[in-house]
Amino acid sequence: MPIISRFYGIVIRIFYDDHAPPHFHASYAEHELIVGIAPIAILNGEAPSRVRSMVLEWSALHQAELLTNWECCHTGVVPSAIAPLE
Repeated sequence: MPIISRFYGIVIRIFYDDHAPPHFHASYAEHELIVGIAPIAILNGEAPSRVRSMVLEWSALHQAELLTNWECCHTGVVPSAIAPLE
């Protein structure tokens, strides 16, 4: 489960050979979100509202990179790091 990005205590991962639809996992302390990439939406999980907002903002800025990394993980290619939210 490669780490794609980290910002403000949030860790973003995409798992190899994970189920469809394209999504990533965002963890913060004991919380975890599963976030769809196309369209960007929280699919499952709970986190503080500020964390949810930051994750959704970051994913909107990096949607194309997230889709590319999703495809990499499904073809056995190591995904690229994505810049954190600033």
